[in-house]
Formats: sequence, structure tokens, C-alpha cells
Amino acid sequence: MIMIDADPDILTLDEVACYLRVTKRTLYRLAQEGQLPAFKLGGVWRFRRAELDQWIAENTGKRTSTT
Repeated sequence: MIMIDADPDILTLDEVACYLRVTKRTLYRLAQEGQLPAFKLGGVWRFRRAELDQWIAENTGKRTSTT
């Protein structure tokens, strides 16, 4: 039997919640709204680490004005 290790570059919802230190509920919302790079595989959200890192880099320091 051939065993294939899970791709460390594809993350689960739980892994991304730990990685970004946010709740799973927040991730669901961001993914469903298309604000976070994600895709569904068999009805389950998956995330590419490289896309998340790029998203973080692009969104770091961006703040909304409240004045």
C-alpha cells in the first residue's frame, strides 16, 4: 500500500485558524465572502499557504478610515 503524506502547502480550516489566530467562524465568513483566498474540496474549505502568505503581505498595514 502506498502512503502519501498530506500536502503541507494545503491547509485545513483548523490549521488556518491557528496560523492566523482567528476563529473558524471568521474564516468561514471571509472565505464565503471571497475576502480570503480559499477553495472548496468535497464541500470542505481548503487554503493554499502561499496564497495566504501573499494575502497577508498585501493586507498588512491597510486600515480603514473612521473619520
